[in-house]
Amino acid sequence: MKTTDRYTRFAYALAVAVIVVMAPAGVRAQSTLTQQEALRLAFPAPLQIERRTAYLSEAQLSGAAQLAGGVAVAYFDVHRVRTLNEVVMVVVAPGGVVRRVEILKFLEPHEYRASRPWLDQFAGKRLNQELSLKRGIANMTGATLTANAVTSAVRRVLALHSVIAPFGAGK
Repeated sequence: MKTTDRYTRFAYALAVAVIVVMAPAGVRAQSTLTQQEALRLAFPAPLQIERRTAYLSEAQLSGAAQLAGGVAVAYFDVHRVRTLNEVVMVVVAPGGVVRRVEILKFLEPHEYRASRPWLDQFAGKRLNQELSLKRGIANMTGATLTANAVTSAVRRVLALHSVIAPFGAGK
């Protein structure tokens, strides 16, 4: 195996496995490709794809953040809305601040799906008493179950983020 092939596979695996997201806050995914479909487009057969997990030290994370111009962590929360599941991605920046919330999968009727403007109200929020419906988060008329589910997901993610402390203690 050539060194460049090994390097390409390692770089790819590292990019897939690392949960640290280094992208501008305004980037929004529009694709409907699955992860496997996207990988096959980027790395067509007969290349064998190998997945690995990489853990960054504080120094590596700090260096990456400086080079990228900012670092955030993406969390994926799967929960039930009414009778069907929803998958929400919550991006958290250093300091425990929500950068962005995206709905990745929503199986309930479309009219109950959270709108982009409604999701945008989470940006800049922290885990506190204001991060709740009827306080700092407006409810959605006719979609209270969705509003409750997404708000609870964001609260769960921020609570886990504070316990996991991916940016180090006190950062």
